Amino acid sequence: MNFDVTPVEVVTREFVVVILAGFGNELLPLTGEHGDEPCPKGLLPISNKPMLDYPLSWVEQSGIKDVLLICPSSHRPAISHYIHSQSSSASFSSVHIDLQTFDESQELSAGTCSVLRHFANRIKEDFILIPCDFIPPPSLPLSKLLNKFRTDTISDGSIVTSCWYEHKPDKLATPDEWGSPVQPTPIVWDHLTGTLLYVDSPHETDKNSDELELRMSLLSRYPQAKLSSRLLDSHVYVCKRAVLDLLAQKTRFDSLREDFFPWLCKLQYQSTKREKYATSIRIGIIIHRADDGFAIRVNNLPAYLEANRHIVTENEMHQFVADTSIGDFTRVEEKSTIKKSTIGKHCVIGKMVKIVGCVLLDHCVISDGAKLDGCILGNSTTVGSKAVLVGCVTQAGYEVKDNESVRHEKLDISDWAAQPEDSEGDVEGSAGEEESDEDED
Repeated sequence: MNFDVTPVEVVTREFVVVILAGFGNELLPLTGEHGDEPCPKGLLPISNKPMLDYPLSWVEQSGIKDVLLICPSSHRPAISHYIHSQSSSASFSSVHIDLQTFDESQELSAGTCSVLRHFANRIKEDFILIPCDFIPPPSLPLSKLLNKFRTDTISDGSIVTSCWYEHKPDKLATPDEWGSPVQPTPIVWDHLTGTLLYVDSPHETDKNSDELELRMSLLSRYPQAKLSSRLLDSHVYVCKRAVLDLLAQKTRFDSLREDFFPWLCKLQYQSTKREKYATSIRIGIIIHRADDGFAIRVNNLPAYLEANRHIVTENEMHQFVADTSIGDFTRVEEKSTIKKSTIGKHCVIGKMVKIVGCVLLDHCVISDGAKLDGCILGNSTTVGSKAVLVGCVTQAGYEVKDNESVRHEKLDISDWAAQPEDSEGDVEGSAGEEESDEDED
């Protein structure tokens, strides 16, 4: 009888994923509180799937098992419920999610560098930083970034691999009141080695907004470097653990993209400064082209509307018509028309309603004869009969009165609560404003 004991191999973790789910101030009033309950950005639905589903699915497909999910303290109950719900647990059964909170207020949010410093003791290995709002295409698996990082770290000791993407926005314009879409950041990279060489920063823009200043040492070392002002930062970074050590030294840095990475880029071709740090500081880059698949960061209202228009999840809703998604348990009455829209779960759409190019979150009630065009309605929004909304965004729980007409507004509860109770006066005032707008046009 053989009593030899086979030694147990200890499998070390190669990566941990860090997902950041902040307040989402750029998506107000959608992320404003509904009564006493918060409306976490990470749980806003995109084509009737919580936003967090997209990065978590991306991570699970890569084979990574461990996720550190960081959110504000006030969002913990809602996100914890989502993680442990039956549908979420079944979807991500192979992923272990460690939910941690960071004390901050909606008025004063901490930068990414501060958050990483705070949780550095929980990150013992190389890590992948992913925002909760990045929607990757099937043609960009996370394994592509990981393989680039592995190759670069072995060949030349790269410390970070970044991912930038090309985006062709919808031709349909959104109201100026919603805010402007995020503009591309000018960058310089070497396509032969896949190295990010320069990232424009607010500091550089303030010094000279008309021209891009590049050092001769950069151009002499990388004579075939390329410049682009059409790429967006996905804010997905595969990082060596040493990044946290550098952040511990550079306590003044708040933003990775605006502070830390522009500084790292300069070190790559400034040998005197590079010698101060006992680690390689090359930054790798992967570029995803728009023709290879739709990618987007849902970090503003125009992007949220655009993402819903593009992404249709067939398994989680009934396809009412070819270009529209209808959530479970939603009722649509007779003679209503819905085009190019996403309708959430448990909604009620009355008779003779017209909805075009809209996103309705769960539990919305649209009364008979109402018309909606290019709107985003927060959870439990109620729209009165024959009301007209064009290019509006509502906070959860907002109520639009019968016959009310509103164009290009962000509607939050404080505005609604401040309105006088005389509904007839409100209707006449709204109609008068509408006629005035038309006269000006």
